[in-house]
Amino acid sequence: MKTIVWAVIVAGLAVFAYANWFRIDVMIWSDVVLNTPLPMIILSSFLLGFAPMWLFHRAARWRLKRRIGALESSQRSLIAAREQELEEDRSRFVPEEERPTLP
Repeated sequence: MKTIVWAVIVAGLAVFAYANWFRIDVMIWSDVVLNTPLPMIILSSFLLGFAPMWLFHRAARWRLKRRIGALESSQRSLIAAREQELEEDRSRFVPEEERPTLP
């Protein structure tokens, strides 16, 4: 389903680019005029707006994955310490011959 949606979007963009492939003049400075196709200007505008937010998203995701990893490792160490503590308590109160064996 995801592939179909992307194929429809790409096809729509290709039709738009083909129908609007004419050159326009863009004045960058008073003496610099850029003559480019309209779809290229639209694409570059989109990428200039999209790139900072995408980079922010990737950085936030990386930071959260590191945080989750740290929390998971601390939880594992707490569980191991608790199991060791319980094992020591059991060995203190239950004689060796009466301890159940695990399969």
